[in-house]
Amino acid sequence: MKTNQQTINQTNHKINWFQKFLMVCSGGNIHILRKTPSEWNKFSGIGGIVLFTAVFATLSAGYAMYTVFDNIWASVGFGILWGLMIFNLDRYIVSSIKKTGTWWNQILMSIPRLILATFLGIIISKPLELKIFEKEVNKQLNTIIQRNKKQLQGEMNGRILQQSGPFEAEKKQIAEKTVQYQKAYDSAAVELEKEILGKQSGLTSGKEGYGPNAKRKQELKEQRRKDLEDFQKQNAPRLEYLDKEISKVYTNLETERKSSDTFEDKFNGFAARLQALDELGKNSAIIGLAAAFIMGLFICLEISPVLVKLISHVGPYDYLLEKTENDFRLYSKEKIEKGNALTDFRIDDFKDNLKK
Repeated sequence: MKTNQQTINQTNHKINWFQKFLMVCSGGNIHILRKTPSEWNKFSGIGGIVLFTAVFATLSAGYAMYTVFDNIWASVGFGILWGLMIFNLDRYIVSSIKKTGTWWNQILMSIPRLILATFLGIIISKPLELKIFEKEVNKQLNTIIQRNKKQLQGEMNGRILQQSGPFEAEKKQIAEKTVQYQKAYDSAAVELEKEILGKQSGLTSGKEGYGPNAKRKQELKEQRRKDLEDFQKQNAPRLEYLDKEISKVYTNLETERKSSDTFEDKFNGFAARLQALDELGKNSAIIGLAAAFIMGLFICLEISPVLVKLISHVGPYDYLLEKTENDFRLYSKEKIEKGNALTDFRIDDFKDNLKK
């Protein structure tokens, strides 16, 4: 009769392949679960959460890596690797929680696991937040790029003034000296014209015609013209050198500016997108709230297996698991005690033989 009842139980409680797969994902002992069909739904649900968390982690890491390497195969490979790591870590976190012992001990054991699960939820949620708000992030990235370019241009303008300043100052001095020579020449020309026309002034005789005073003023005008031309001729090479140096400063900084602009145009990596998302959250309360809800959703998803395991009642699986572990513990202790006793016996026997 007992054998028939066992046969009926085995027939009515057969684990299908998908349910078995979810139980494996939950970290439960499949051999013990076969004996506790009332626990199958609970462990299947926990395994499903662990599985979907790993899937979301794979998508999250794949997108994050794609923004870094811009290579689909590298992103897929790393995403799968990261998903498997998260899957294995979540599976271990859930399976390591034991329902035996006091409620306080269970909470103490769960706290570090909950903290770790919370961090994993944050890590998984961030790349998915970037993908969800991709259009807004791209717009904010462009704003950041333009702002950085403006800042760089301001810095380069300051460097232009700093590097070309001494050359510009010297050019200004030469220009001011040239203006002085030009004014002296123009003044001499005006005085000559007044002398010839007979206009009375403090420096002219007031007699019309080209007389001795006009001749002297003509010589003075020619001297002023010669001084101006000599000064210009003397400083022409220096001015040419100064212009070349100033042009060199502008050329070097323009080359640097173009290189910086090219670099800024590529400012779209993972860290840059995180910065854009952070600024979006600060500038827009709606986006900040939505991002917080998405993060909270993934944190809840990540810690839910731990919470389910923590708040669930002690079931047949927990009793059988405790019994199995206790049996192994007792068996191990027994073997150790027997081994110690046998060793002591051999040592005593060896001492007795030595005395004989």
